[in-house]
Amino acid sequence: MSSAAQREITQSDNSVDLAQLNRAIVVATQEGLPLVPQPYHALAEQIGVEPELIQQRLQQMLATGVIRRIAAVPNHYQLGFRCNGMSVWDVDDNAINELGQHVGELDFVSHAYQRPRYIPLWPYNLFAMVHGQTREEVSEKVDSIAEILGDSCKQHDVLVSTRILKKTGLRISKPEHKQSTAMERV
Repeated sequence: MSSAAQREITQSDNSVDLAQLNRAIVVATQEGLPLVPQPYHALAEQIGVEPELIQQRLQQMLATGVIRRIAAVPNHYQLGFRCNGMSVWDVDDNAINELGQHVGELDFVSHAYQRPRYIPLWPYNLFAMVHGQTREEVSEKVDSIAEILGDSCKQHDVLVSTRILKKTGLRISKPEHKQSTAMERV
């Protein structure tokens, strides 16, 4: 790490400037973690700090809501799942937490979450993404969810994907500098 970059992340008492470090970590990971056996070590080397500090800062950012999660994002199409359906459910409010938890634990549901209704246009408050190789397979899996929800569900629908959309979150701008480290780009 260059001396200029080191000065950017340290204060006069030699402690790490956590705001600058947090930003450097977000910039370095916004395209994903390095695909290596020890990704936190690779990030630490890139940024110029110890791997334990990277892990500590990520845990703190998770705890305070600066970042929401650290997770793998598979490409379902490359895994053979050609049909994807967002199932939407109108579930009794007093049962949604327990039932939503059960739905989210199903191995064919990649994510499930509660959302507000917009009556009268949108009565659905539980969303669950279902993956399958065919529409029929997705339909069978949606039927399984309907059995779990039982009488607590008034109605449901399935919104089937028609094309792949690139999924990305917010990106922090990275000015281009030759031979710069992540800390120099902050």
